[in-house]
Amino acid sequence: MKIPLVVIVGRPNVGKSTLFNRLTKSKDAIVDDFSGVTRDRLYGEVDWNARRFQLIDTGGYVPDSDELFETAIREQVEIAIQEADAILFITDGRIGVSPVDKEISGMLRASKKPSFLLVNKSDNEDQGMNKMDFYSLGLEHVYDISALSGRNVGDVLDELLKLIPEVDEGEEEDTRLRLSILGQPNVGKSSITNALLGYNRSIVTDIPGTTRDSIDSVLKYYGEEIVLVDTAGLRKKTKVNESIEFYSNVRAFRAIANSDVSVLMIDATAGLEKQDQKIIDEIVRRRNGLIIAINKWDLIEKETNTAREYELELLQKLGSIDYAPVIFVSALTKQRIFKIIELAKEIHSERDKKIATSQLNDALLEEIRNTPPPTTPIGKEIKIKYITQVGSKYPIFLFFANDSKYIPDHYRRFLEKLIRKKFGFSGVPMTISFKDK
Repeated sequence: MKIPLVVIVGRPNVGKSTLFNRLTKSKDAIVDDFSGVTRDRLYGEVDWNARRFQLIDTGGYVPDSDELFETAIREQVEIAIQEADAILFITDGRIGVSPVDKEISGMLRASKKPSFLLVNKSDNEDQGMNKMDFYSLGLEHVYDISALSGRNVGDVLDELLKLIPEVDEGEEEDTRLRLSILGQPNVGKSSITNALLGYNRSIVTDIPGTTRDSIDSVLKYYGEEIVLVDTAGLRKKTKVNESIEFYSNVRAFRAIANSDVSVLMIDATAGLEKQDQKIIDEIVRRRNGLIIAINKWDLIEKETNTAREYELELLQKLGSIDYAPVIFVSALTKQRIFKIIELAKEIHSERDKKIATSQLNDALLEEIRNTPPPTTPIGKEIKIKYITQVGSKYPIFLFFANDSKYIPDHYRRFLEKLIRKKFGFSGVPMTISFKDK
């Protein structure tokens, strides 16, 4: 069972980002009194009473143009209805019911999806009486809340959990490689996916999504089943760029959460863009395996070292994420597309790799002694005594040392490079942790 997805919708400046921050226990969202101030995607995970769900805030996807304003909100709600297991519809109790609120509520009623109408900025019981006006919108679940103070938010979550799918943490684990093909719209995701699935008539079955129309597919590759996690493109054309980006993000971040290895496709003619970096950041945060596939390579004029120069420039932009393999492909000509599958299998194996404690200490301690961490602010020498690998889902390396809190980030990076030099882990994000001994 996939982790359920809940989407926050509503007009600008009603408190969507404030609620997102409270539920995810983060300060990722920018909160400001000016409408439309949150411009980036907001995607997090909520843990409530030992249950988990994914949460997306649509606050960043309102266009600057007044002409596109209502169209953008309408499209965001359509996307939420299509993708989400439940919807949190936030309104402003101090302002009252607006025409946009009426339109959104009509869409939610027609969808039959679990929807919660949250009358925000109701800081006390007297202000909470404002919710009476909102019953006219015809939604079953109406709550007066304060996203800022948390008033009645727990009651909303308790009821929400009754209506969304429950993840069975104890169910038998699916050991098949789960691979997602990610990237911006029109980069060639569908073309690559179709080319992979069409090879040797390799589709063996379809796996329905939790409550979505979209499906994951199973690729049978030399007798092995590999699940291609759905990241299907837009279902309808839209004139609102913000909604295109929002839709792309909803699909991308949900796919990452349900994958072992993610392939980020980049348009060779456009290069690495800001949105690509956001997707990479999410892949690394989730500790997925990572492959970077440069598509439309057939359109690039080439000289002897064109590919190598392109790769070096790309890795320089990626900074610390220089461990991801880069592959040059063409969905049109099918050039090297099955190398993606081979690389994904290798990275999946690397992600599960365990290094014996004795091997780690024999291979690393001498080099660490030759290049020790910087001394503490009072000049005390820091010594790393012992190393072990922990964690079952992805590699975590635990270093025991004295005064470990003084070990700087650049030395953490040095240790990561040292592990990769000795033991590989190509395409695999890892965690380097320190503990006092």
